[in-house]
Amino acid sequence: MIAERSQGGVMARAGSILGNAVVRLEDPTLLTGAGNYLDDLDPPGAVRIVFVRSSIAHGVLRSVNVDAARAMPGVLAVYHAGGNDLGLAPFQSFPMISESLSRPPFARDRVRFVGDIVAAVVAETRAQGIDAAESVVVEIDPLPVVISKTAALGADAPLLFPDNGNNVCFVTSFGTDEDPIEGAAVVAEVEMVSQRLAGVPMEPNGCVMVPGEPTGGITCWVSHQAPRSVLEVLVGVLGLEPEALRVVCPWVGGGFGPKAAIYVEYLIAAAAAMQLNLPVKWVETRSEDMVALVHGRDYTMNAKLGLTRQGKITGLDASVLASGGAYPLLGAVLPMLTQIMSVGVYDIPKVRFQGTSVVTNTTPVGPYRGAGRPEATQLIERVLDVAADQLEIDPAEIRRRNFLDPAAFPLTTLTGGAYDSGEYAKALDAALVASGYEELRTEQALRRAAGDPVQLGIGVSAYVEVTAPLGLHVEFGAVEVHEDGTASMAVGTSSHGQGHHTAFAMIASDVLGIPMDQIRLVNSDTAAVPRGAGTMGSRSLQTAGNAIFASSTAVLVRAQQIAAHTLEASPEDIVTGEGGLHIAGVPGRTISWEELAVASRDATQLPEGLAPGPLRHEGDFDGTNSTYPFGAHVSVVEVDTETGKVTLRRHIAVDDCGRILNPLLVRGQQHGGIAQGVAQALFEWVRYDDDGNPLTTNLIDYAMPAASEFPSFEASNTETDSPRNPLGAKGIGESGTIGSTPAVQNAVVDALSYLGVRHVDMPCTPERVWLAIEAVRP
Repeated sequence: MIAERSQGGVMARAGSILGNAVVRLEDPTLLTGAGNYLDDLDPPGAVRIVFVRSSIAHGVLRSVNVDAARAMPGVLAVYHAGGNDLGLAPFQSFPMISESLSRPPFARDRVRFVGDIVAAVVAETRAQGIDAAESVVVEIDPLPVVISKTAALGADAPLLFPDNGNNVCFVTSFGTDEDPIEGAAVVAEVEMVSQRLAGVPMEPNGCVMVPGEPTGGITCWVSHQAPRSVLEVLVGVLGLEPEALRVVCPWVGGGFGPKAAIYVEYLIAAAAAMQLNLPVKWVETRSEDMVALVHGRDYTMNAKLGLTRQGKITGLDASVLASGGAYPLLGAVLPMLTQIMSVGVYDIPKVRFQGTSVVTNTTPVGPYRGAGRPEATQLIERVLDVAADQLEIDPAEIRRRNFLDPAAFPLTTLTGGAYDSGEYAKALDAALVASGYEELRTEQALRRAAGDPVQLGIGVSAYVEVTAPLGLHVEFGAVEVHEDGTASMAVGTSSHGQGHHTAFAMIASDVLGIPMDQIRLVNSDTAAVPRGAGTMGSRSLQTAGNAIFASSTAVLVRAQQIAAHTLEASPEDIVTGEGGLHIAGVPGRTISWEELAVASRDATQLPEGLAPGPLRHEGDFDGTNSTYPFGAHVSVVEVDTETGKVTLRRHIAVDDCGRILNPLLVRGQQHGGIAQGVAQALFEWVRYDDDGNPLTTNLIDYAMPAASEFPSFEASNTETDSPRNPLGAKGIGESGTIGSTPAVQNAVVDALSYLGVRHVDMPCTPERVWLAIEAVRP
């Protein structure tokens, strides 16, 4: 055996590469600019498509005059709903949403947000396309606009889809027949906002559609997280057989969830390419990205927590009001995930949850790093801090009094979370020690006593998240050893910067003994990978990683049988070694991987019962359910009580993602996630004016922080194996975001609590903090 299970996970053997901080195989290509991104692709004869977008948030579409545009130099075609609309029907990518709320690729009858597509121009060059698009004359009669989620529920609210009868697009609920707060000695309550965010991937969205290949169909190059889902949609839209369509993702410069959505821009570009029989290319500008790429979050939440006077939770009563944007997609149903995760890491005997999503005249909302789980953590972690303040119990202590008992795992929570393993006090204790929590509290007391205008805030959060959620626990993986001694791996996940090649090559190399740099990764190409759900929900290592582990192990077993036959030994005595396999204790009797791959196809070199074929195995790994990473964060801020300015002084994260295979990759995900969580807590916010005009369409107005705004994060880990896969792995991609956001917000409020401030909404900008102080100043 090359590996053994230990406490549910794979224990690396002596000399194993697993568990080591191995540098990323991807980085030389990334750092030298040798990788091709979408905008680097320029197939012969490619033309450009430019979209004409509504500048009105809500209105009746009276006319679209494209006569001038059609006459412009280089223009090949102009499409719109009142003319040639390419035969594209209204589109809905998420089956839980009513088809009556589908989005027409070209706005028909009315526009519903600034950015809605009115027309599309195809021209020989991008400049020609832009010039022609600006000559399209669009007549729109403005309608009343609804931006606020609360206003969308009003009896006299403007209706985005009048036939729907109201603006509600999704409802979820739990425990509504009982008042969970009834009889509580103390009730803590807070209303909070998880504001609308933009994904802001470094590489904007785009696609290149090349007709005629394969076999007369079309090849779609797209900057995306899930190529197979793009293929499945385009097959239906274009009326092609699946084998006539290929989707490939080249190097992808960041996804963060929004690039898992299916965009109508892809459908229009593909249909235009088929009609014109020319390659059609679309690449967003940054400002276009800020209104066309789906946004994230946009919740308003209310939480009431019932407790005993000793701080023991007796019940949670929570409600969520979410915006789905103008055309509801996956984002509209995320309150369902928030509902499941609303109890967090705590033993809560009674829960009532009500989630409602509405349509508003804004960019559609989709998944964004964490997708429904950061909101759940914010909900329970903020109200718990309010309770701690109310009961005068230390925030760390009140959490400890309510943690789920680790002896109870695996368990299913009241709201349906099938938790696999967890030891929440261990993570919290580690975070408190790493932060020097008691010393920080002493410093805080001294500053308060001295009347220091710059006060110290210490925020605590404990969290559990769900990775591979919503049935995403199955994934394809294949491993093959080739006749030149190298190997290749194929997976149904899709890499966009996480280090998949490194992680998967470590696993295959550890099993087979083939050096990592001789193992190629095949992904993000539907012609080379038969199936797969793509990358989302922090699922890649626990699903595709285990598929690679299983396939590598199967390849090794076949290779051992062949080697045993050749070397006249028992398969049990065959072990991996330098260059191939050899008899244990006799390294001189070796058969190379080149020889094994050749022999595998030659019936004359195989033992009885083994059919000739490639030295390959493929299959689908099924983890049977999600995994549930957890952790605790402590954030330390300084708040200037005279100006409201918040400075993040330290951020300490202890995350538990099960068995760690490469601490360097884990640390990178922690740092990136924390940065995005802190950004939500302190800086970022997509905003609109009362007429629905977006106010944050560039990186000056949208305050995305740079690294210079952050201290060096202090990240570490505990390890609690998941019993749901042989590697014992859980996801880590979103943990940093989920844990950090409430910790930072709690820290800001903690700094001001001695003044009487009970809550500050995110982002905790200087203006908001200053106003909160002024509101309680005597």
